[in-house]
Amino acid sequence: MTGLTTLLVVLGIVVVLALFFAGTYNRLVRLRNRFKNAFAQIDVQLKRRHDLIPNLVETTKGYLKHERETLEAVIAARNQATAAARTASQNPGDPHVMQGLAGAENALTGTLGRLFALVEAYPDLKGSQNMMQLSEELTSTENKVSFARQAYNDGVMTYNTARESFPAVMVAGMFGFQPAELFEITDRTQREAPEVSFT
Repeated sequence: MTGLTTLLVVLGIVVVLALFFAGTYNRLVRLRNRFKNAFAQIDVQLKRRHDLIPNLVETTKGYLKHERETLEAVIAARNQATAAARTASQNPGDPHVMQGLAGAENALTGTLGRLFALVEAYPDLKGSQNMMQLSEELTSTENKVSFARQAYNDGVMTYNTARESFPAVMVAGMFGFQPAELFEITDRTQREAPEVSFT
């Protein structure tokens, strides 16, 4: 009878451990999928932002003929940001990829800021219906990117906290749950969306 009791106790411990590992693994998968889904929302808004930029350049091109260097810088920064976003969408959370995306978006925001500073010198351009509509769409998109980035960062923080907590850290290590990187804008001058108000 003692052998059967010992066997049942050992079997009970094995079942409890298996349930613990399965539950912890499933929770980490759920949290990882949640932050990846949150990144997909950022990706949608970044694509929208990147798609607006060629229209913006076309609208300003006729007025800013002598500012070709700035227009080319905006297009180049847009192309780099588009490539970085494409890479990040394949592996959201990867530290190297997310840092590259943040750097590319910072550069794009900086070149857009220079473009809008130039637009200020052209009242006809500033007041054109097309320019006002583009600026409104860009401002709306910038706000949506900010909200999506906040949701993504919250998801990453929850995931990282769960994977670093004991005893889940053992399951994370055994099954390769890597830490995820926040999507942050590190340059204080780039924390604000570019000023696109034309009044």
